[in-house]
Amino acid sequence: MTRLSVEMLAADAPAPITSAGHAQLGIAVLVGIAVIVLLITEFKLHAFLALTVGSLALGAAAGAPLDKAITSFTTGLGATVAGVGVLIALGAILGKLLADSGGADQIVDTILAKAGGRAMPWAMVLIASVIGLPLFFEVGIVLLIPVVLMVARRGNYSLMRIGIPALAGLSVMHGLIPPHPGPLVAIDAVRADLGVTLALGILVAVPTVVIAGPLFSKVAARWVDVPAPDRMLPQRASDELEQRPGFGATLATVLLPVVLMLAKALVDIVVDDPADRIQRVFDVIGSPLIALLAAVITGFFTLGRPAGFTKDRLQRTVEKGLMPIAGILLIVGAGGGFKQTLIDCGVGQMILDVSKSWSIPALLLAWLIAVAIRLATGSATVATVSAAGLVAPLAADMSTTHTALLVLAIGAGSLFFSHVNDAGFWLVKEYFGLSVGQTVKTWSAMETIISVVAGGLVLLLSLVI
Repeated sequence: MTRLSVEMLAADAPAPITSAGHAQLGIAVLVGIAVIVLLITEFKLHAFLALTVGSLALGAAAGAPLDKAITSFTTGLGATVAGVGVLIALGAILGKLLADSGGADQIVDTILAKAGGRAMPWAMVLIASVIGLPLFFEVGIVLLIPVVLMVARRGNYSLMRIGIPALAGLSVMHGLIPPHPGPLVAIDAVRADLGVTLALGILVAVPTVVIAGPLFSKVAARWVDVPAPDRMLPQRASDELEQRPGFGATLATVLLPVVLMLAKALVDIVVDDPADRIQRVFDVIGSPLIALLAAVITGFFTLGRPAGFTKDRLQRTVEKGLMPIAGILLIVGAGGGFKQTLIDCGVGQMILDVSKSWSIPALLLAWLIAVAIRLATGSATVATVSAAGLVAPLAADMSTTHTALLVLAIGAGSLFFSHVNDAGFWLVKEYFGLSVGQTVKTWSAMETIISVVAGGLVLLLSLVI
C-alpha cells in the first residue's frame, strides 16, 4: 500500500503565497472549513457562496495577501470549470435526452418484464446503475421514483425491499464512477488516469452495490416495513410519445462513453507506446470529452429520432438539460477555487510535513478527510472537491493505479452517513413518505454501508495491485 512519503517533489512546487507556519496553516484550514460548514448549515447559504467566502477566510487566516488569495481562488475556479465543466454539461444533455425520449422508461420496462419475485431487488440495482451512469443523483431519484412505487405496489413488496437497491445503484454511480462531477473533479485534482479510475471504480462498485443494495434491503425492510405511499404516480415521458427508442439502441447509447473510456485504458496498458498510432487514436476517442460528445450525438439519432423529435424539440431538450446544472457547475468550480487556495497557501505540503511520522495510509487519510467534510456540510460534491484539494500532494509519488484508488477513497468517504444537512436525505424522506427516524435507519445506514465497504475494498485493492 502506498503510504505517506517523506520525499515529495516539493522543490518543483511554486512558493506559497504565505509564510505561515504549520500551526497557523492548520488553524487556517479549520477556520476555512468551519466558515463553509456554518454558512451552509446555519445560514442556509448556497454552497457556491459558502465556498467562496470560506476560501477567502482560509487565505486571511493563513496570513496571505488578499489579492493573492483572490487570484488563487479564481485560478482554481477557472481551471476546474475548464477541466470538467464541458463534461458535466454533456452528461446533463445525455441524461435529459434519455429521460424525454422515453429511453429510460424502455430500459426500466424491459428489465422489469424479465424479472420477478426474488430477482426484483437485483433488477432494481441494474436499472438504477444503468440509468444512473449519465444522470445526476437528484435527477435519477426523480426518474426512478415512479418505477419504485409502481413495482412495490404491483408486486406487493415492502418499499424498502425495492427502493434501497435503486438508491444504492444511484449513489454508488454518483460517488465512484465518472463522468459524475465528484469523481471527475477528484481525478482532475490528483491527476489520475480517467480510464484506470473508471475500471477500478467499476471493480469496487459491483460488490459495494450488491451489499448495500439487495442484501441490506432485507434488513432495511424489517427495520422499516412500509408500503408504497398512496399517491398519484407522476406521468412518465413515454406515456406522451407514440413511439420510444428500442432497448438495445438505448443501452448502447448509455454505455458508449464507458466503453470508449475503458477501451482507451486497455489500449494504454497493452500498447504502452505514446508514439503508436493505435494508442494515439484511442487516446482521442477515449478521452471523456470525445466519449461523451459521441454519446450525445449518437443519442440524437438512437433516442431522439425514434421518439419523433424534430430539430426544434431536440434543441429544447438540450436547453432544458443544461439549465439545471448552473448551480452544480458553480459549486464544483468554487470547490476547485478552495482547493487551489489550500495548495497555494502551502496546506498540502504542511500535511505532508506533519504526517511524515504517521503510519496511517494515504488512502485511509483521504477517506477520513472526505468523511469529516461530508458529515459537516452534507454535500458529497463539496466533500469530494475539498478533500481532493487537501490530499492532492499525496499523489505525487503514487503509481497510476494508486492515484486512481486515491480518487475512489475520496469518493467513498464523501458518501458517509447522509443526514439532515443533506438534500438527498430530504428527497428520500419525502418521496418515500418516511419519518426522519425511518430515513436514518434506511437511507443513512445504506450510505454508510456504501462508504465503509467501498473504502475497505479500495484499501484491499491497494495491497494487491
